[in-house]
Amino acid sequence: MSPIRVIAGIAKGRKLQPVPGDVTRPIGDRVKEALFNIIGPDVRGSRFLDLFAGTGSVGIEALSRGAEYVLFNDQHQASVHTIRENLNRTKLESRAEVIQRDAIALLSSGQQQPFEYIYIAPPQYKQLWLEALQGLEDHPLWMAPDAWVIAQIHPNEYDQKAFMQLVEFDQRKYGNTLLVFYEHPGE
Repeated sequence: MSPIRVIAGIAKGRKLQPVPGDVTRPIGDRVKEALFNIIGPDVRGSRFLDLFAGTGSVGIEALSRGAEYVLFNDQHQASVHTIRENLNRTKLESRAEVIQRDAIALLSSGQQQPFEYIYIAPPQYKQLWLEALQGLEDHPLWMAPDAWVIAQIHPNEYDQKAFMQLVEFDQRKYGNTLLVFYEHPGE
């Protein structure tokens, strides 16, 4: 596995610690760079939810590129510890919050705050990405008007399910990684 690093912004080039064991599947640099090229400068000043955060690589990239705030969530203690270590390494912890919770339970909780970007990269082949999308559908206060929800899945997992609150507007395939983009249309 190649080292995980911050690609651009104020923490550019900083190496990130991997999570010990095999509970995560870190996003590759090529996919992460493509993701942030698609998001573009709109990440600046945004609120970002990294729902299955793993190493924290995606949320840290958002912070490095100017996101105002990132909420990192992962249910595994090793991931939470690694995210905190990586935030410390990049000196980005002042604009971040890290919580340890089951992602689906978090979305169902009363702790709803609007985010412009929600990144969903759960363990593969468990349909958790669809459960997370349904959780957002059922609790739309997590999404700011015109919010983007991005699911990182294996292409074989894709299911073109229709939602009421979320509209799929794009997908990009990079080898065995598929990014599916949804928008929460504004009022």
